[in-house]
Amino acid sequence: MSRHGLFLTFEGLDGCGKTTQMRLLAARLRQAGEDVIETVEPGGTRIGGDIRRILLDPANGNMGSTAEMLLYFAARAQNVDEIVNPATAAGSIVISDRWTDSTWAYQGFGRALGVELVRRLDEIACRGRKPDLTLWVDIDLETSLNRAKSRNASVEANDTRMDEQSRAFYEQVLEGYRRLAAEEPRRVIRVDGRGSVEEVFERVWAAFEEYRSGDV
Repeated sequence: MSRHGLFLTFEGLDGCGKTTQMRLLAARLRQAGEDVIETVEPGGTRIGGDIRRILLDPANGNMGSTAEMLLYFAARAQNVDEIVNPATAAGSIVISDRWTDSTWAYQGFGRALGVELVRRLDEIACRGRKPDLTLWVDIDLETSLNRAKSRNASVEANDTRMDEQSRAFYEQVLEGYRRLAAEEPRRVIRVDGRGSVEEVFERVWAAFEEYRSGDV
């Protein structure tokens, strides 16, 4: 499988545990002998990291929704050119913490900018490069908000802008993920995020195995 490269992504509300699950999957795949590269959106590259700091800095609370979305796609375009395409072309597995599906949910639905605009910008920035498999770690909104609040108490103050949104905003984000999974059921696989880290990972691994077997 890795000889042809593979592009996997993890999605979900803030605090859903996707980053932990991504790292666990990467570790298991490496144990199986796969060459795995991890990246993150926004970020993953030096340029993407600079953009990430702008996006998440609470001092930029007056950032316009359109500017926000364009910055996300600028970071993503660099990720495609610098990491995703070269690595998968070399036969590696690339796993990303978020991708365009986050923009679909957060900006397309949460900011009400519309999914058609997200699709058009994705064609420009990513040039048709979509994940082969997306694992959506789904948790309820109340759990997400509580975890984000707890996390904010222990992270740097310049990394919390997206956590300081209204409940109504996150309700729309969650609806965006539900709509996406309904529209692309073969690519976007919902993983129940309830339970222990180990229990959730068993579901993640089962979903990946099902994809690898061709049953999805």
